[in-house]
Amino acid sequence: MKHSLRYILLGIVIIVVLCVLLARGDQLADLRLVAAGALTAPLLAAVVSQLGKYLAQSWAYHFCFKAVGERMRARNALPLVFGSFFMNTVAPSLNIAGATLVVDDARRRGIPVGKATSASLLMQITVDTGFLVIMLLGFANLQFTGRLSPQWALMGAVVACIILVMVMILYLACKKPEAVVRLLTPVERAVNRLLVAIRRNPLQPWARGVVESFVDAGRIVRHNPWPAIAAFACSVVASAFELTAFVLCGVAFGIEDPLVLVCGYVVATLVAMVTPVPQGVGFVEAAVVALFGAYGVLMGRGMAAVLCYRALVFWMPFFVGAVLINMTRTFRGEALREPVSDPDANLKERIVAVRCAIPAGNEFIKGTAPGESAAVTPVGRTRE
Repeated sequence: MKHSLRYILLGIVIIVVLCVLLARGDQLADLRLVAAGALTAPLLAAVVSQLGKYLAQSWAYHFCFKAVGERMRARNALPLVFGSFFMNTVAPSLNIAGATLVVDDARRRGIPVGKATSASLLMQITVDTGFLVIMLLGFANLQFTGRLSPQWALMGAVVACIILVMVMILYLACKKPEAVVRLLTPVERAVNRLLVAIRRNPLQPWARGVVESFVDAGRIVRHNPWPAIAAFACSVVASAFELTAFVLCGVAFGIEDPLVLVCGYVVATLVAMVTPVPQGVGFVEAAVVALFGAYGVLMGRGMAAVLCYRALVFWMPFFVGAVLINMTRTFRGEALREPVSDPDANLKERIVAVRCAIPAGNEFIKGTAPGESAAVTPVGRTRE
């Protein structure tokens, strides 16, 4: 049954990939034409830089889980980086689909759902905040040159509000957990009603458990903030790698003004984040070409550069994610493990249990009930 489910999931992934190819495969055909006129060295360097982004994000996941007192190796997080991108592309849900994959994979590794949710939320905060640093620099340049559009400023404000909401969720869970429980309880009931309506077993009460895990995670982060700081640093590095890839794609087609390229990257990422279309397909290309045109860049060069960049940030992780998502424990269908969030505490509990059991076992062997006094009998003799 487990293998059958895995084959079904693999078939779904293949069907989704084919559908995306049929819907947006024209970009790949255009990319083949425009790449012929590009400089090879900058394009290869852009590929390496973009891969560096995903490696940095895998380390960010490692530190986010460490920040909540759990262990997730960077090599185990790398399939989650690509897999969550794939899930967010095929199921646009404000990154909820990708976060669900991360939480379920961690749950199957024995990490409590609440802590996995906290780590996933912390990861999203660091990713968005890392981009926010680059975005502010780009907006400063746009404002300095007088080309900061109100629409782009509004999209930047939306991103800032999203970050603020995520931070407030963690803050309220730590300061006023009962209020957050009251907010989540109706959601819990609605989910259970939906499951009952489709003839599924309702979930066990999870609202209070998740909030309690948020509280525990917040306490751990406050006492040891360095893993969270390291995760934020990794996310900034990841955004810097992606910015470098965008710049190199522009250089490959003769666009060498750093101000134009930084602003183009900010606009491309903003549009991809806030548009309802998966990864902003179609909208990103139009927005960046319009920005390049405002700076006097020829439309042909601008379109060629943005198509190559989109191949790195959309098509490459999409295809790699379609492969690596099958390496996650969710798609492999591995059985759940018991939470082992504090191995030292479990070891201490076992030692105490063994020490308590030894006297009882000795008395049982001698024929007395635990707690009764018994004379010490030499080995080989029976007690009278």
